[in-house]
Amino acid sequence: MDRTSLTRNGYQSEFVDLIPALRAFARTFCGDPTDADDLVQETLMRGLANLDKFEAGTRLKSWLFTIMRNAFYTRRKSYIREAPAGSECASSRPTRDATQEWSMRGKEVVMAIDRLPRSHREVIVLIGVLGVSYEETAEICGCAVGTVKSRLNRARADLLQDLGETSPQSLIEPATSTESAISYLVRRD
Repeated sequence: MDRTSLTRNGYQSEFVDLIPALRAFARTFCGDPTDADDLVQETLMRGLANLDKFEAGTRLKSWLFTIMRNAFYTRRKSYIREAPAGSECASSRPTRDATQEWSMRGKEVVMAIDRLPRSHREVIVLIGVLGVSYEETAEICGCAVGTVKSRLNRARADLLQDLGETSPQSLIEPATSTESAISYLVRRD
C-alpha cells in the first residue's frame, strides 16, 4: 500500500464525521438538498484528491469548508455562463415541516437565515450554528476577522428585524442545542 492510500485511510473516519457539518454549510449555498449533497460530494472528492496538500496540525474541517466555498463559487461562475436566464442554485421552495426538536419559531429563524445575503448567511452558519471560530471563519471566507465580526453583527441585526424581535434571547429555546440546529439544517429538505 502506498503512502497516499495510508494517508487517505487515516483521514477516512474524520471525513465521514464531518459530513453533517459539511451538509449544513452546503445548505447556505444551495437551498435545494440535491444540489447541497452534490456540493458535499464534490468537496469530499476534491479533499481526498488533494489530501497531500493538507497541512498536518491544521483543522481538517476548516480546510474542507474552504474547498466547499471555492467549489461553489467555481461552479457558480460556470453555471451563470451556461444557465438559461432566471435559473439559480438557491431554491426558493419552502422547507419541510419542523421536527419535534424545533418549534415553528425555529423554522421561521431558518427561513430568515435563508433570506440573508450569502456572505452574512455563511458567517452566521459557521459561527452561530457550527461553532467555528472567528479566525477560522475569516480563513474560510477569505476575509479579515474584522469583516467577519461586521458581517455577523449585521446578520444578527437583520435576523432580529426580520423576525420582529428586539432581543436575541427570545429566539433561543432552552432545549435547542448546536446538534439539533445542525440536524435541522441538514434534514430540512
